[in-house]
Amino acid sequence: MLAAAGCGEDTPTNPSDPPCATITIANTAVSPNAVTVSPGCRVTFVNNDSRNHEMASDPHPEHTDCPEINSVGVLSPGRSNQTSNLNTVRTCGFHDHLRDQVASMRGTITVR
Repeated sequence: MLAAAGCGEDTPTNPSDPPCATITIANTAVSPNAVTVSPGCRVTFVNNDSRNHEMASDPHPEHTDCPEINSVGVLSPGRSNQTSNLNTVRTCGFHDHLRDQVASMRGTITVR
């Protein structure tokens, strides 16, 4: 599984910049389930599972706490996508909208 790392001085400003953290989905679980990044970072979600997952901000079904996470959208097997830039210092909960009751598909992104 891939680990998360902080952004440091090189804060991404567009989708072509490298992500500050990566969360991998496999066996209907996210790993790691908590990452910490610097303001301005993006987090990449990689779907190594055999089914689609739709990553979204808490709470379900409104997805309003951290709308930047909602840009990940639906990930088919083998696909990845990034959040928008996470600029606000806070802790963001996320979940799989398609399996909102599955605890192993929930996690947090802390921006500080």
